[in-house]
Amino acid sequence: MTSKKEPITVNKIKAMKRHGEKIVALTAYDATFARLEDEAGIDIILVGDSLGMVIQGHKNTIPVTIEDIIYHSRACANGIQRALLVADMPFMSYQASAEQAMINAGRCLKEGNADAVKVEGGEALAETVRRMVNIGIPVMGHIGMQPQMVNVYGGYKIQGRKSQQAKAIIRDAEAIQDAGAFAIVLEKIPRDLAADITKRLKIPTIGIAAGPDCDGQILVNYDLFGLADQFNFKFVRRYLKLASDIRDAVTKWGDDIRAGDFPKDEESFE
Repeated sequence: MTSKKEPITVNKIKAMKRHGEKIVALTAYDATFARLEDEAGIDIILVGDSLGMVIQGHKNTIPVTIEDIIYHSRACANGIQRALLVADMPFMSYQASAEQAMINAGRCLKEGNADAVKVEGGEALAETVRRMVNIGIPVMGHIGMQPQMVNVYGGYKIQGRKSQQAKAIIRDAEAIQDAGAFAIVLEKIPRDLAADITKRLKIPTIGIAAGPDCDGQILVNYDLFGLADQFNFKFVRRYLKLASDIRDAVTKWGDDIRAGDFPKDEESFE
């Protein structure tokens, strides 16, 4: 078993699949949450472009910039001692050319202190992934429902239910593996398809809305903690209800101030 104190590398992530160990991944966007998640034994911390929605308040991830990702990645790195830190490359930071991808991915490692990057895409992106890996940038893939394609899909829709679409997703998975990716996220696909891909691949699959048969699972931490309670997704299990707890705490603090009950003598200095 992987020790909670042993630093995680891409090789350890790949070995976890071989050893039958489930991989636990979670997003973070700042040093405090990254530290707490790291101390709790999370294997992979992803600085997701989901920050566009849960941090910046956008309707999707499209507006996120590479500068945003580098900033939040650097903050998270300050809180991490063990977990593998993966920076999510945002829309149009890698699609235009392999050269653009390598420069921006390199910035994530050099300026953002990330250990690896994640990119969305399959066969069409394989050569770009290969070139990044060949110059020393570890890459995690992301196929199935790709949030950066939301405007093409017309929403966050399940992918792979039709036979031809499922076959294309399998080809994407194999192409990204062959290009040298160390792991691959499977998002919002039928569980049977995710199970099939997981069996086919030698590298780990990490699921989100892809059923229980992947080698690991990932969620947005704001969903897990119940902070983003304006969203209600079938695949999310909320372990806390922090949004309501925070509203209650702030309301009580405001009431105490208005009633002259805060601060008390013991909370003041002479």
